[in-house]
Amino acid sequence: MIVMQIKLIIFGQLRDILGESLVLNDITDTEGLTTTLNKQYPALVNTKYVMAVDKKIITGNSELTHECTVALLPPFSGG
Repeated sequence: MIVMQIKLIIFGQLRDILGESLVLNDITDTEGLTTTLNKQYPALVNTKYVMAVDKKIITGNSELTHECTVALLPPFSGG
């Protein structure tokens, strides 16, 4: 049986909560990922961030596939 692994890369102040990277197993979509992270890291619940899957910023729930890479990005401002 193949274990589905999702690699997370964390940027900015989110590293203070999560560290630099994580690997999580058996997460099938971004909604499940958010729920899992909020349970394991309660400080993340009130933190704003954007999620990117395989270098594409996503909105809403997206399916995750084996060995995809998810990045958590803090809010960024332009200038």
